[in-house]
Amino acid sequence: MSLCEIDGLDISFASHDGVPMPAVRGVSLSVERGERLGIVGESGSGKSLTGRALLGLLPQGANWAAKALRFDGQDLLAMKPNERRRLCGTQMSMILQDPKFSLNPVMTVAQQMRETFARQGERLGRKAMRARIVEALSAVHIRDPERVADAYPQELSGGMGQRVMIAMMVFAGPRLLIADEPTSALDVLVSMQVLAVLDEMIERHDTGLVFISHDLPLVMSFCDRVAVMYGGRIVETCAAADLAHAKHPYTRGLLAANPPLVDPPAELPTLRRDPAWLTESFEGDSAR
Repeated sequence: MSLCEIDGLDISFASHDGVPMPAVRGVSLSVERGERLGIVGESGSGKSLTGRALLGLLPQGANWAAKALRFDGQDLLAMKPNERRRLCGTQMSMILQDPKFSLNPVMTVAQQMRETFARQGERLGRKAMRARIVEALSAVHIRDPERVADAYPQELSGGMGQRVMIAMMVFAGPRLLIADEPTSALDVLVSMQVLAVLDEMIERHDTGLVFISHDLPLVMSFCDRVAVMYGGRIVETCAAADLAHAKHPYTRGLLAANPPLVDPPAELPTLRRDPAWLTESFEGDSAR
């Protein structure tokens, strides 16, 4: 049995003239326990909305429907809202892409982590909660967790802020983690450090991962399987190791837009979109 399944997910938003504008079109995918599923595609292709739908975190105004949403054998569509909320943060968590916008600038790290842990069901006294926070920060290899706990987000580097986000979301041992571009605001060296921490946390808890990214080389090296989204649809899935040999013309265009550092082409190719990609099925297009 898969850890989580999405079947036939549709999400749309009303336009100014009231006409529904589709953002996610019939998406179906699954994630196994301990698997790392990468989702790639251009901005606006529906990657983040797909991840948020699993946690019930879609923005106001979103109209959505699905044939099935399941987590660990549980029917998320049949759950009451309070039951669904109890899963968030404990069994399912999400790391957002930029700590500058995800962390509250007027609260210290400790205050935000205390609030998060309390929502995850931690009922601890002040000293025990402080020890829990320091332990969580130490687990993501923050050298001076006491100082960081008392710092405000704007006093931290991007990499440090991202580690704080990972500590908040992963320390409880969620069974499913959705990481929405967790390294997009970081340089290469810090990105590798953050991914190493994330990798360690996933291995420790046997967590299923949905890794949303624009970085195709990173996804190829970090994930087990990749789903490629275009215009709200999954147009191709394949093993991450085989992504360089993908067959769909859209995936080929994305790969061509990442030129090699050695002997790069004199001119970057232009991705030529085909309207048929929004409706046609593609041989090899399989959610699992």
